[in-house]
Amino acid sequence: MRLAVNGKPRDIDGEPTILEFLRASQVNHLLVAVEHNGEIIKRDRLGEVRLTEGDTLEIIHVVGGGA
Repeated sequence: MRLAVNGKPRDIDGEPTILEFLRASQVNHLLVAVEHNGEIIKRDRLGEVRLTEGDTLEIIHVVGGGA
């Protein structure tokens, strides 16, 4: 199945949940914000939303810090 992840095409197997996809990609779900097809997905729903052919994901890494 083909997705667009941060604007780049990506082929994956099956129809994983967003959480499964993040884990397989070695991304800590606690340190990112995820937009799925234009909708921000709350962390507690990452394990509920399944990815399907043609979906788009934007994964934004949270960076801490400040003055």
